Amino acid sequence: MNNAARLLLVDDDYHLATSLGQWLVEMGYDVEVANDLSQAKTHLSGRSFDLIITDLRIGNDDGLDLVRYAKKHHVDTAVLVMTGYATPDTAVEAVRVGAFDLLTKPVIDDELILAIDRAINHHKVEQENEQLRKQLDRRSGLENILSHDYRMMKIFDVIDSVADARASILITGENGTGKSMIARAIHHRSSRRGGPFVEVACGALPDTLLESELFGHVAGAYTGANTDRVGKFELADGGTLFLDEIGTATQAMQVKLLRVLQELQFEPLGGSETRTVDTRVILATNQDLESGVADGSFRQDLYYRINVVNIVLPSLRERPGDIPLLADHFIREAAEAASRDVEAFDQDAIAALQAYHWPGNVRQLENVVERAVLLGNDRILGVRDLPPEVLGVKKQGSLEGDSPLVGPMSPMMSGVTQGQQTAPAISSAGRSLKEALEGPEREIILSSLRRHGWNRAATADELEINRTTLYKKMKRLGLDDPRLQYAM
Repeated sequence: MNNAARLLLVDDDYHLATSLGQWLVEMGYDVEVANDLSQAKTHLSGRSFDLIITDLRIGNDDGLDLVRYAKKHHVDTAVLVMTGYATPDTAVEAVRVGAFDLLTKPVIDDELILAIDRAINHHKVEQENEQLRKQLDRRSGLENILSHDYRMMKIFDVIDSVADARASILITGENGTGKSMIARAIHHRSSRRGGPFVEVACGALPDTLLESELFGHVAGAYTGANTDRVGKFELADGGTLFLDEIGTATQAMQVKLLRVLQELQFEPLGGSETRTVDTRVILATNQDLESGVADGSFRQDLYYRINVVNIVLPSLRERPGDIPLLADHFIREAAEAASRDVEAFDQDAIAALQAYHWPGNVRQLENVVERAVLLGNDRILGVRDLPPEVLGVKKQGSLEGDSPLVGPMSPMMSGVTQGQQTAPAISSAGRSLKEALEGPEREIILSSLRRHGWNRAATADELEINRTTLYKKMKRLGLDDPRLQYAM
């Protein structure tokens, strides 16, 4: 029970409201009573409340109007609706306009206390998540990098530490993990934030054009070069130059890059005049440059020059706890861009997203969410709105070998150790959708429990579900067996 919780009780039955209000005060709550919509608004304007408990019918007023008013003007206040005339449609409408839950009169004492605590605690979690988003927004350059994962938090700390360093920074990670966003974050956190941020995709240009792109050229340097052109190193003078896909650079280009990184000097293509710049360089690759050094395809001296600070971005499958947060962010962006009334994924869809292995990482997740928003027909998106590959179903005629079609993995399978997260395979053959998703759901919960030393509260927080839901899922999935805590 939350003894400090402030409640506003709204009911046109004076005696019932007074009696219930007195009982709630005895239970330790701070309670104000209103008998109509006007009084309720007056109370709300005078002080803040943790929770509004309102009847569905308040004299001639509609309790749902109060729910809408609170959602618009008092977003820090949760709302419970009570009624003696509940129907399934009524409950759906109440939740749709912003109520946490709808209770049917007469309400049992224990049921009311439980509903109050659940509503307040759930609303606090939502506020904490929103506060986290605002904190991330305030971290200049990190506003679009949403994460709860401890590895990403460490990367944020590294960004703060190296933002003003002159040394080159190498960002490594799979395609779609956000290397460009990290580079921009470093720039915006540095004292160079007022200067330009210039990005070059090295793999998209042949060697001759890449040299001209980076260093510029003089008129007549090659056929078609009719005028002088300033290169990206000069354009980024006083700011940051981000060289993506640096692993694709040829040996000849690597020699030129090594010189400019060491001396900050170069000559334009076809020219003899040496130019000096004050440009901070950040590089990125999805390739294993150490292997490139070993086989001779990447210069060892350049590797050591650029690998002073190495930021390694984890893949999305290594941080499944971030998927609900990222999916929510992408839904809001896609819904706003497409003017669609879409709010969230349901729990089954989130479980499916967390079970998928995401070869395209965050970029692929954004694409999947945008597709679901554009093609979905409901405000709450479900598994039906996800593409087949996310559900482990091969497209007809597909030759891809990385879409698992075997049954759900055993929790005791070889190779799954404490703290590891694998991508469970999904098969719906001969089973209902709920049954097909039980395997991945079990693996996700088991992995989270192990990461947190079987601390259920911490696990529930990571999975963004309440503890009661976690207990029920653990019991249904056979995870309440204490012997599992000692199994590896």
